[in-house]
Amino acid sequence: MNPETKKYLITVIGPTAIGKTALAIRLANYFETEIISSDSRQFYKEMNIGTAVPTASELDQAKHHFIQNRSIFEDYSVGQFEREALKSLDLLFKNHDFAILVGGSGLYTDAVLKGLDNFPDVDIAIRKELKKQLKDIGIKLLQDRLKMMDLETWEKMDLNNPQRLIRALEICLGTGKPYSSYLTDKQSKRNFIPIKIGIQADRKIVYERIEKRVDNMMKEGLLEEAKSLYPHKELNALQTVGYKELFNYLDGDWDLDFAIAEIKKNTRRFAKRQFTWFRKDEAIRWFDFQEDPENIIEYILSVIRSE
Repeated sequence: MNPETKKYLITVIGPTAIGKTALAIRLANYFETEIISSDSRQFYKEMNIGTAVPTASELDQAKHHFIQNRSIFEDYSVGQFEREALKSLDLLFKNHDFAILVGGSGLYTDAVLKGLDNFPDVDIAIRKELKKQLKDIGIKLLQDRLKMMDLETWEKMDLNNPQRLIRALEICLGTGKPYSSYLTDKQSKRNFIPIKIGIQADRKIVYERIEKRVDNMMKEGLLEEAKSLYPHKELNALQTVGYKELFNYLDGDWDLDFAIAEIKKNTRRFAKRQFTWFRKDEAIRWFDFQEDPENIIEYILSVIRSE
């Protein structure tokens, strides 16, 4: 590859509430480029407070792509995102040598960086039956079933996402093999060089930041947002932390204090799974969340100089 034509995708990853957005904006401004979001919760325009989308001020500081660009009424898969994100990167790289990818959704981030794994076709009746079980019995049964059939996937997956849970189970049931056995490290050919930056903190600090964020979301009107979405609570996009707990409150099953506590607990669990997902990638260079961004920029420049 000719040095003059090298393109770099600087990827900022880490657990929720760690400060990825602020760093991504700083990097985008330094490298004079734009940001691709791979946070699957932030795709939907009807979901604002509960997904911690960048503020209007943050969006003004750097151009973002894939922020509130979809409706909760649309079906949107990781495969679609991969294709659209790569297309956006192709356009960006026509005028920029750098682009920034940021998000806490490991599956969506890996789809851009490495491509998706190939799974065998399975009988569609299995998915229909799993969806029926989800509706009639509840998500706990499916979670327990996955734990029994594929502990590795159970430990890493967002178990509160029914779409992904059913996908993993239908592969297990339809093939007789664990979903995780089809996951490979094979990387699809990409026209950019990835530079992976991880932001981390002591788990206690991450959990404290999560608690504070949830409290702030409630003050900003998360309950009112959930009420506006409540008539559509069965949609896949709304099966996510921060909304499903408040839907249980609106159903009359939980009191509000318990629902808020469950949001915090489930967000902590989500952060733990994010740690598990990203820790397996030895190519990530980890920095403390309080690291001076200038030091991170210097590290990136040193990687570029070594190419």
